[in-house]
Amino acid sequence: MIQTIEDVKSKIRAVPDFPKPGIIFRDITTAFKDAKTLQTMIDYFCEQFKDTKIDYVAGIESRGFILGMPIAYKLNAGFVPIRKPNKLPAATYSQEYELEYGTDKIEVHQDAFEQGSNVLIVDDLLATGGTAEAACKLVKKTGANLVGIAFLIELTDLNGREKLTDAPQIISMLKY
Repeated sequence: MIQTIEDVKSKIRAVPDFPKPGIIFRDITTAFKDAKTLQTMIDYFCEQFKDTKIDYVAGIESRGFILGMPIAYKLNAGFVPIRKPNKLPAATYSQEYELEYGTDKIEVHQDAFEQGSNVLIVDDLLATGGTAEAACKLVKKTGANLVGIAFLIELTDLNGREKLTDAPQIISMLKY
């Protein structure tokens, strides 16, 4: 049976008041545990980028790793993790971004991508866009080309897409 986007959306658990009152948390673990739904998600993203030359898929810690690795495999690309600070063992580039209260940063190895290579960034969620924007900047620091960003979920009311002006293609499978 072929699943639709609505079938995938139906597998996402809504958890009210998590992590704080008034927030509806979209729990994707319920979708990941269903083999057909997981296959549908991965196939969806690979279909979106099948005509794009991609040398590397960069997954943002941590759920971008879960989605990014099988996408890289199916697109015949390498996989590169974009991590939280002090998790990578060799020389890194860092990029700071703003949170609701304060800042955070992410890092990538300086030698993660070859100059001029094509990179697709993958993450589970586009909310305010700060993390994704920082990941785009990291790709550019390495001298690679950003060819697109893929998100499982986009929270459209938060307007995160507006920060991603450097991304030639932004794909969100599910929108809330």
